[in-house]
Amino acid sequence: MPQHKSAKKRVKTNLRRQLRNRAGRSTLRRALRQYRELSADDRPAAYAQIQSVLDKAVGKGFIPKKRAARLKSRLAP
Repeated sequence: MPQHKSAKKRVKTNLRRQLRNRAGRSTLRRALRQYRELSADDRPAAYAQIQSVLDKAVGKGFIPKKRAARLKSRLAP
């Protein structure tokens, strides 16, 4: 258990960040799963949306930039 006041605050802020990151990553995973379940005919229309989701995840620090680039190239219709 933390003893100092600043350490107690870090525990609280780390927990908040952990919850935010978990929610963001699960949203990203859900979007990827839904995109992969689409038929081949529907994918080109939804590709722009999945690109946007990946770019937002990079901006918020949920995934690294190179991972997003790799996913975008693999998911391209």
